[in-house]
Amino acid sequence: MGRLFERFAQLVAGWAGRSPAFVLAFLVILLWALTGPLFHYSDTWQLVINTGTTVVTFLMVFLIQNAQNRDAAAIQCKLDEIIRALDSGRNEFIGIEHLSEQELIAIRNRLEHESVEGDPTRHEGVGRLIERR
Repeated sequence: MGRLFERFAQLVAGWAGRSPAFVLAFLVILLWALTGPLFHYSDTWQLVINTGTTVVTFLMVFLIQNAQNRDAAAIQCKLDEIIRALDSGRNEFIGIEHLSEQELIAIRNRLEHESVEGDPTRHEGVGRLIERR
């Protein structure tokens, strides 16, 4: 069942991000709007679009989250492979995405501190970019 969902989610997420999906959604909304006078803009007429869009939105959240989870896992695997392949890479960074937020913040702070120690002018270029606004 899980593999079937993954395949379905991948197919739908891939299609939903393309222009034909937008055109279809736009045409549904246009058709609904054009039928307003026919149904005298009734509560039922409004309920149809509200219910339809709510259901589609609710289901798309799960499909999009599945696609993002897969993409994030693939990116992590690629980054881990790069770290492993580099002679100067620190293998202890492989898998840090499983750490808590506090642990990740501590690692980031330590890395930033190490970077500044090596080059105290590191952020001067960023400052110049900000001043250009």
